[in-house]
Amino acid sequence: MKPALLVIDVQKAFFGLNPVMTQSLNDAIEYINPTIKLFRKKQLPVICIQHIDENDDLVPGQEKFEVPDSLHILPSDVHIHKIYGNAFNKTPLTETLRDLGVDTVIITGFCAEYCITSTYRGAMDVDLTPVILRSAIASDSLENIKFVEDIHDSVTFGALKKFLE
Repeated sequence: MKPALLVIDVQKAFFGLNPVMTQSLNDAIEYINPTIKLFRKKQLPVICIQHIDENDDLVPGQEKFEVPDSLHILPSDVHIHKIYGNAFNKTPLTETLRDLGVDTVIITGFCAEYCITSTYRGAMDVDLTPVILRSAIASDSLENIKFVEDIHDSVTFGALKKFLE
């Protein structure tokens, strides 16, 4: 197994829309950052996926398109831009993962019931094994986070760390 970490749509635009969503994103980052550190230590790919929506001025170069300073994404990480919920749809993600020899994706980010679920299913469609990192997905509905974690294959940070080390 060779995993890659997908960090989906943790962008400044989604903070401050409402207090629950902001807290949920901040809580998810507390699990995403140590996972980024673990993947870098193991020399495994970290892939930052950012949503583009021209109607909402969510485009490269705009402040709200960027990742928050609290998220430990580096310019040297792989960056993929998407326009659909599924990060595999009409992006170079599949080819990038194949070139890296990846067969498993650890999925984190925003929004649990939309882009996370769509990307999870998209990974299966291209014969990759998707796994959601528990406590590392966000939504403005805490019930939806629990539901998404419960209906998909998922792993805790502790179990992932033990498995990779």
